[in-house]
Amino acid sequence: MVTVNRRAFLAQGTSGAVLSVAAIGLLAGQSSIARAQGGDAAKDVGILNVALGLEHEAINAYQLGAMSGLLQKPVLDVAVLFQSHHKAHRDALIATIQKLGGKPVAERALNDYAKSLNADTLKSQTDVLTLAAKLELGATNAYLGVIPAFSDRGLAQVSARLAADETAHWTQLNAALGRPFPANALSFGA
Repeated sequence: MVTVNRRAFLAQGTSGAVLSVAAIGLLAGQSSIARAQGGDAAKDVGILNVALGLEHEAINAYQLGAMSGLLQKPVLDVAVLFQSHHKAHRDALIATIQKLGGKPVAERALNDYAKSLNADTLKSQTDVLTLAAKLELGATNAYLGVIPAFSDRGLAQVSARLAADETAHWTQLNAALGRPFPANALSFGA
């Protein structure tokens, strides 16, 4: 079983292990870009599986929040919406991994995520939102961490779309928690 976390994904991005042009082309739904490029598919699959593991974690974190009974109706609706975004990310990553000939990392049992996320410590809506905001910020920084390696601006833009979703999620969660927007520029991806 492959174990993944956001910090490891970010570290991979900054240590030189990056998605190839082919992998990003597949992720963007541009099979022609993928076919036109070579690349180390095994390395790409490994990185994509780390990202897939992050999406599995996010989906299950939102599931735990939804099942907790701690979320009020409007907040629950937003959590379900964000979960649907993560499911779309998951589906795109799985399709890309399979197109590269790889085996997608399996989703763990919900109880495993509950344990690793310390779900038993969630006692209020604020606790659930705080956990979600922490995970979304981690995802934002992880996805942004791999962008600098791209020389093609179009491919960097595709990679940034995942980070944009995560940033939008974090921003809304942060506002719901009554926390101020970051005062400093360049607050994400560092």
